[in-house]
Parts: sequence; C-alpha cells; structure tokens
Amino acid sequence: MTTRDDAILVGTPDFKADAHARYAELRERGPIHRVHSADGSAVWLVVEYELGREALAHPKLSKDPEPFAERLRAAGQHIMLAGSGFGGNMLTADPPEHTRLRRLVSKAFTAGAAERLAPRIEQLSHRLVDAFAADGRADLVASFTRPLPMAVICELLGVPEERRADLQRWTREGMSNPSEAQRAALVALNSYLRGLLGDKRRNPTGDLLSELTRVHDDDHGRLSDTELLGTAVLLVVAGHETTVNLLGNALAALLDHPEQAAYLRERPQLVPAAVEEFLRYDAPVETTPARFATEDLTLGGQHIRAGQAVAVALTSASRDALPPDEAARLDVSRPEPRHLAFGHGIHYCLGAPLARVEAAVGLRVLLSRLPGLAWADPSAGVRWLPAGITRGPVALPVRFTASVIRQAVPGEARTNG
Repeated sequence: MTTRDDAILVGTPDFKADAHARYAELRERGPIHRVHSADGSAVWLVVEYELGREALAHPKLSKDPEPFAERLRAAGQHIMLAGSGFGGNMLTADPPEHTRLRRLVSKAFTAGAAERLAPRIEQLSHRLVDAFAADGRADLVASFTRPLPMAVICELLGVPEERRADLQRWTREGMSNPSEAQRAALVALNSYLRGLLGDKRRNPTGDLLSELTRVHDDDHGRLSDTELLGTAVLLVVAGHETTVNLLGNALAALLDHPEQAAYLRERPQLVPAAVEEFLRYDAPVETTPARFATEDLTLGGQHIRAGQAVAVALTSASRDALPPDEAARLDVSRPEPRHLAFGHGIHYCLGAPLARVEAAVGLRVLLSRLPGLAWADPSAGVRWLPAGITRGPVALPVRFTASVIRQAVPGEARTNG
C-alpha cells in the first residue's frame, strides 16, 4: 500500500543511523511515500527499484528547481541560485541544456579516460598508505577515502594542491542539510572557483578547467559564465564526494564481513566486479536531489500534483533489486548485481567510470598493503553521516599488521619506508 503520511521523517540523524532498517520498513508498506525531509520540506520518496527507474527517467519530472522557486520559498525551502549554491550545471538542467552541458565534459569521464588514470590513482593510493602503514592503526576516512578522490579530481581539474583541504571542507559542509553553515560553505566554494576560472582564462595549464574556459560558440551553443562556474562546482563536489562514500561503504562492508575481504585479497582481479556489489549493498548517494512535477502525473499509483517534489532513495532502491532474503546479504562474487547507485536515464552519473576505477584501485591497494585489516574496536559500530543526501561512514578506525614494505608502482622508484 502506498502511504501519504506527513509524520514520516527522513534524513534525520536517527533515520540515517539506521537507514537500511528504516527503508526496509517503508518498502514493506509501499513503493512511494509522502514524507518530510530533515529541513521540513515535503517530498514524495520512491523506495523501490522498478519505480525508481521509472521516476529517474520520467519525462514529466524536471531537475530544474528555478521555475518552482517562488512556490518552494513560500513553503519555507531555501533555494540557492546559480553562482552561489549548486545550480547552473547539468545536474539541475533538463534537455536541451542538459545535453549541451554534459557533452562539453563527457570526453574527460569516459571509461577509457578513467582507465588511463588508473596508474596515477595507484601511485596516489600507495603514497597515502605509506603515511600510515607503519603505525598499525588508522582512520581510513581521514587517511585514505577522503584524500584519494579529492587528489584525483583536483589533478584532473587543475586545482592547486595547497587549496585541496579548503575544497574538501567546503564540499563536506555543502553536502549537509540546509543551514547557514551549509550555505556559507557553498558560497565560499563558488567564490574560490570563480577566481580560479579567471586564473585559468589568463594562464591555461592544460587541465579540464582550462579546457572549459576555452569553449567558444559552436552549433551546440556557448558555455556561459554562469554555466562554467556551475559546471566547475559540480565537478568538484560530485567528482569526489560519491567516491569518498563508495570507498568508505565498501570498506565498512568488508570490515563487517572479513571472509569477503579474504576472498578478494586472494583474488584481486575480482575487485572491479565486486565494486558493483558494494554499490548495490550500500549506495553512496542515499537519496537523489528533488525532481519537480511539471504537470499532474501518476507514479506508483499515487497522484502527484504539478510542482510537487519527488526523490528516489537510491540506497533503498538498490537493495530492492534483489528479493528481501538476499538484499541484506553481501556477496562480492555476485554476478552483475543490479542497482541504481549511479542513477538511471539521461542523468546517469557522468563520473561513474572514474568512481569505479578509483574504488577498484584503492581497495586493491588497501587489501594488499594492510594485512590483518580489522575494526579497531569491533563493538563500537559505524557512525554514519548524520545529514545530507549522501551515505557514508564518518570514520573508519582500524587496526592492521604494521609494515614499511612498499611495493613498486609503475612510474615510481621502489622505496622501503
């Protein structure tokens, strides 16, 4: 049965701390529910796989919030426009604008382009592990899962190394629930990238941001200043935050299932395929940003009025791709598991190939370099991100057999500590 119960509150710290159990309860009650988000806004939330696919590709659900801005503000929701928040990019655009904006950056994120970055990702992974391998203990979020994706996307975009910590902080705060601190972080990120793009125009350095600043008029239209900034913000945020949580969720799953970690440690060639199971088991983006009904429509048997918001719980829908008795079971040898972790349809995650390569390379390095990897305190439990649309561990405190032996990596000289 579909429910319309405004008492259902999602996205709160309590909900996110027990998300899988909460979503399982919702799935038992129906495929779509009228809920309130942590910021108080009402949204139709899709929790099942097949209906999730339908919603993600629905032609009457728009990604662009600006036509609905007045109504959303009247309902108490804060809307940040392009140039100060998270707008002006392909994520908040519909065709034909979405098609044009996506085409401008798509070549940098193909599967082939991602594979060509694998050797550099391996170098960066080993360098990060070198910093803590001799300690026997580490927080893998602070030491690995956050810095690796940030380093990769910043090298690709051409962000100076000394500013990466700032971008990491602004992104983390900007992905939390709406608040003054969250809005200030997004304004700071926009301000910095606006200045950086100006520097790239004056002194191009052969990176992706430099290439985007040189886009001129063609038969597909011009990349405006607003769209350029919006695209840069999207590439920084989405280009690393998803991978941070993909790696974190995968490691949390392996730490909870040491027999699965042992299986992959003995068969490292299977790690890329196992990444798909990690995506199904615990999707790194918990819920999509809202889509808005451009006219009255029916979804999952429920009447959605024009202007109402619809979101898909990717974490829930991905588990729903399997029968209930299999959904909660991790199996890294599962053949081609279905999931919606990267979305579906024209807005399918552009950076999915890069995220997959980063996760596969990073996990292989950690499994090979950290024998005896286990929770530092098995009784402590995982602390999950308490706010925002992403899902991932706040920290991963682990212990392992200390080692200073460094494996040779292509392109680097062999070192021993």
